[in-house]
Amino acid sequence: MWSISRVAALLFGAGSLLPAVDANNIGTFGNPSVTARPRFRYWLPDSSVSADILKNDIRSAASIGAGGLELLPFFGYGGAMHPEPAGADWAASNFGTQQFNDIFRAALEAHSETGLKMDFAMGPNQGQGVPASTGDDGLQWDLVPFTVPVPNGTFDGTIPGWGVGELVSLVLSEVTAVENKTYSASNGFTTTNGSYIQYTLKNGTLEDYTHTVDIATGNMLLSIESLTNTSSYQLFAFYQKLSLNKNLDITRETTKTIFDNGSYIVDHYSSLGADTVTNFWEDYILSDNVTTLLREVGNYGWEDSVEMHSNISWSRSLPDRFQRLKGYDVRVFLPLLSFAENNVGIQTDAPGSFKCVLDTEDEGQGYHNDFHAVLQDGYREYLQALTNWTHNTLGLEFSAQPSYNLPMDMAATIPDVDAPECESLGFLDNIDLYLKFSGPAQLAGKRVISNELGAVGGKAFQYTIPDLIFEANRGFAGGVNQYVIHGMAYTGTYYNSTWPGYVPWEYIVSETWNEKQPVWSHGMEDAMNYLSRTQQVLQTGVPRIDLAVFWKQSITTLTPGYNLTYLTQEGWTYSYISSENFGLPGAYIENNVLGPDGPAWKALIVYSSQNLTVSALETLSEYADEGLPVVLVDGDPGCYSLKDRSPCENYSSQLVALKDRDTVYSATAEALSSLLKSLGINPRISADQKGSMYTVWRDLAQNATEYAFIFADLVPFSGHITFATTKTPYLLNAWTGEQSPILAYAQNESTITIPIDLKVNQTILLAFSDSLSTEIPTPASHITQTTSQIVGYEFNETTGISYIRVGSSQSTETLSTLTGENFTINSSDVPDAFALSNWTLVAEHWEAPSNLYDVETIAVKRNTTHELNQLQSWLQIPELVNASGIGYYTTTFDWPPLESDNATDLGAYLTTSALLNVVRLQINDHLFTGLDPTNPKIDISHALHRGTNDVLIMAPTVMWNYLKTIFNELRNAGTVPLLVQYTELLGAAPGGIDVGLTGEVLVSPFQTIAIS
Repeated sequence: MWSISRVAALLFGAGSLLPAVDANNIGTFGNPSVTARPRFRYWLPDSSVSADILKNDIRSAASIGAGGLELLPFFGYGGAMHPEPAGADWAASNFGTQQFNDIFRAALEAHSETGLKMDFAMGPNQGQGVPASTGDDGLQWDLVPFTVPVPNGTFDGTIPGWGVGELVSLVLSEVTAVENKTYSASNGFTTTNGSYIQYTLKNGTLEDYTHTVDIATGNMLLSIESLTNTSSYQLFAFYQKLSLNKNLDITRETTKTIFDNGSYIVDHYSSLGADTVTNFWEDYILSDNVTTLLREVGNYGWEDSVEMHSNISWSRSLPDRFQRLKGYDVRVFLPLLSFAENNVGIQTDAPGSFKCVLDTEDEGQGYHNDFHAVLQDGYREYLQALTNWTHNTLGLEFSAQPSYNLPMDMAATIPDVDAPECESLGFLDNIDLYLKFSGPAQLAGKRVISNELGAVGGKAFQYTIPDLIFEANRGFAGGVNQYVIHGMAYTGTYYNSTWPGYVPWEYIVSETWNEKQPVWSHGMEDAMNYLSRTQQVLQTGVPRIDLAVFWKQSITTLTPGYNLTYLTQEGWTYSYISSENFGLPGAYIENNVLGPDGPAWKALIVYSSQNLTVSALETLSEYADEGLPVVLVDGDPGCYSLKDRSPCENYSSQLVALKDRDTVYSATAEALSSLLKSLGINPRISADQKGSMYTVWRDLAQNATEYAFIFADLVPFSGHITFATTKTPYLLNAWTGEQSPILAYAQNESTITIPIDLKVNQTILLAFSDSLSTEIPTPASHITQTTSQIVGYEFNETTGISYIRVGSSQSTETLSTLTGENFTINSSDVPDAFALSNWTLVAEHWEAPSNLYDVETIAVKRNTTHELNQLQSWLQIPELVNASGIGYYTTTFDWPPLESDNATDLGAYLTTSALLNVVRLQINDHLFTGLDPTNPKIDISHALHRGTNDVLIMAPTVMWNYLKTIFNELRNAGTVPLLVQYTELLGAAPGGIDVGLTGEVLVSPFQTIAIS
């Protein structure tokens, strides 16, 4: 998540067992299994809650199509959101206590009863630690820096910081410059302006004086003999200590058990931290029946983004690890690592009080790069230990948001867990950022790339299903294929919390999904089914991606990289790869592609802004020798700094040797696409119209079914899309579950071209197969062109006849079939589309009970009736400005439109303007679900009868428009919600948002014409 302040061989390791989970049990498109369905992150306030209500919440999630819960013992975000409320006993309900084990077992039992699968945090809050004794060596370590000047070259006294912890290093260095610096950092609500001192150290003068310190008193005597008048020296001291930072912050006056002090964050840079976690599970949680239940219904053990604070990222094992990996003692160079080497995500406002740089060309950056690589090695050891334990002990898999916020290259750690997870919030819904995450995962053969979906600041109780689907589609386009929705909250009474109940993120961050949201029982299932079917397809087979883009970072920063829209507009798909991934088992060349068992990248792109180690340069040379096209874009890449700069001395000659290879090319960004095509490399999917369209390609195996996902991001698309396949195409409607053959397309010896129209943010799923005809009735022929009159297609499996549906038009057009037959289309007799009017709106108001602490009441409901001349937002209806609930819109229309019309030859679509939220439609006695909110169009033909037809549209709203009227009365765990507290800082509370049914509702008649 966020802070409000704000490979196969490596993966499994020696002796690790494969998990017992059937990773391929994802069901079918028509019926995705629970493992292919999205889950909800479920915030358990603490373990004292009602097991019966928890079980009912799980049943409720099952009823709307969820695959299960990700159980997170929240404890007020570890106490950061709110303290332990009056009446609660977080020590008694702490992670691993009897109370916790009882509620954990109840959650597992409910998943078993409902057939769902459960993820579970490895510790309280975000899973970054467990209750432990304060002397446990597996807890988080911190490195604390201090510095003092050495005036006149002499020092006689106690070294700075003595007593803070165990002295690791005392370093003296000559200083050539001292500057006062400032910085500005934002946590999302406030901006911090800070300052620090920057010391420029003379290269070669750093010396270790640790041995001169009296270990009993901390005193030392120092006199520099070769002092000159211009010399200035600084003394630096570094101490390691157990940080005792907590992921559950509670303290009792008397400590009888480890549970009385909350939960401590563990060492993330050593397997010792993982051992502390797993030993705790074995000692306190894994009774026989819990282990049995976990093996039955468990899915992933899980850890969230790493939100631990420190002065300098550290582990007690780090000096030895550094010596082993880098061949030198890091302790003498610690002054260079004293600034901004803590949590890069949540400590930007606390980088340190001083910074040291060298008087060299790279200012000592090579030492930072070495440090990050060593931290990375320790963190990977930690992840691998948790992954192995989850496999071996539970027969399950492990998921994490790897290295998120840590000073290292995220791409290196993504392969170390079974289901690497990113998030929509931190990744900014940015497709390019997702592609940086998914590339290493795909090369490592990860079937699942997970995403924490739907956390948006300032959108609590304002977040709609179209919001959720837009964010999901952005992730799908970026390689994500599983969502854990943020989130679902316990619906029962919790200490001093008002209706609508416990709100984990204090009315700041979306969303609190449960039955107190009107959409929960009136359309949420449609969204869950859409996500489930799309996930099922995108977990099928393997991804195929056109281009690999090289992207190596010493520290991963979640900021967009290159602007590659010039590639996507040409139809190219791409994802990123780091040199850290070159050692993966799948990173080899076959038939001139990289990663043939996975992405099968057809070329590797290296931009001039990148820096390569000599080792990476050698790997690129090997790839080129084996036939992979390598393209250097906009110039040559530089040399990546390490402490040992000597390899860079030969970098230029090695780069020249790389460029001399026949399969290495240079191009400008503007000429890249043309160069690739001149080499015979083409996109798998391309369009005749440039636009903001993203595509995903999956295939099962050679000559088997292939799948395409297409997303019209922010702008509509209307044109022809060409696919590099000749298999029969099918349309998979992820909203309704319908699967049907595509009846209009052109084909040549190597491609298929299909006319496609997509509204803004709409998606389409296609399958290409020569074997699906056994499951999906398929005609023997198809039409090879289309016209503006055609509004739909139909195939009758009983008669074997294909039909086109034509709307009203005064023009006459001709089309041809694959067999050469020509058809003339004249639809001048088809009635024109007409808008429905004279709407009656019955607004079902959802309001708080008279006793605001009556949390278990879903809502007090009352109705008001409104006659509408036009459909408009509730904000435009005076009586509904402050209302939330469900709108029941009714009207009627006559069918056929004219009495003279032959109704038996006519059908109709009902369409609406783009929806503010999902809706459900009823025509007469027929209920229609699965309306795509980006393109609400549905065939209502079978529901029509001659005469008057009744229309009912049910439109749920968000709850904010009502909640803002009782805003100042709300309480959460006995405290004023943070949004109320921040109102003065942010200005007024958020205003109302548009809800209800707006725009037009059209009935569009069509005539069905047989074409075969």
